[in-house]
Amino acid sequence: MLAYLSDPLVDRLEKRFSRTTSVVIVFAGMLLFAASLLAVVIPTLITQARDLPELLQALEIWFNGTALPYAKLKLDLDLSALSPGQIFETTKSHLKDIGQIVQTIFAGVGKGSAVVLAWFANLLLIPVLTFYLLRDWDKLVARIHELIPRPLAPTVEKLARESDEVLGAFLRGQVSVMLVLGLLYGFGLQICGIRFGLLIGFGAGLLSFVPYLGPAIGIIAGALAALASPGDPWINLLFVGVVFGVGQVLESFLLTPNLVGDKIGLHPVAVVFAVMAGGTLFGFFGVLLALPAAAVIMVVMKYAHERYLASNMYGDTARTT
Repeated sequence: MLAYLSDPLVDRLEKRFSRTTSVVIVFAGMLLFAASLLAVVIPTLITQARDLPELLQALEIWFNGTALPYAKLKLDLDLSALSPGQIFETTKSHLKDIGQIVQTIFAGVGKGSAVVLAWFANLLLIPVLTFYLLRDWDKLVARIHELIPRPLAPTVEKLARESDEVLGAFLRGQVSVMLVLGLLYGFGLQICGIRFGLLIGFGAGLLSFVPYLGPAIGIIAGALAALASPGDPWINLLFVGVVFGVGQVLESFLLTPNLVGDKIGLHPVAVVFAVMAGGTLFGFFGVLLALPAAAVIMVVMKYAHERYLASNMYGDTARTT
């Protein structure tokens, strides 16, 4: 995936440098970005994720001390029938279970030297394979093209080229939008003093590939964090609304039109159904692969539709009707 997404940039640099030099330049940029992300963002995300039970406890205090009395006094509603204490206790127990699982995993990794070596070897394989795939990408594509039977070559080449245009442009654009929105939401909430702002913002940015899902989850989580953050809760809620409002305006009028455009050509409802189907059939990886698979299927269906319109079957039907 890294090689596929970076190949067009290497091709552009290849007009001025050799292929190997272009790969080295792009590869160095990728390593610098990854190192910066690991050094700055990842530790903060881990710290905030570890402190999630504390956020839940603060929300429980706010709910019992503010929301319940307000609903009873002003709205004459008794929310205690919803058993909020049981809900909070169940949620906290699940968060504790998750924390224990993570600690168990890291403890096992720390004790097993073989596991550490295997994990380190796999981690080293990623940059090595990416470098050599980038360097020999055009040769690999040419070799695969030679294996296609000559009568089928024009059709396969046409479908592969259109799939590559749709898939490559969509993936590169969508990854860029996700990163920009994640940084915007995360640092925006963090600057406004919202607790766990970086974690919430990055989560919303990564989920932005599903229409309406990322902003919706981000706003809900941000609102809950705003109620448990220092300062006036209403001002914190206003900050959350402003951050996500600015992000949505930038995404709709600047990021998506310029970085993604109409690359995939699927209606938002079709996108939602594709993601739901991928998640139901293949779980989390199905969600990640749903839109790329839908993009390729769309290209094949478009070709089949064109062939059908040009066939004798369609012509006979048209004359009969």
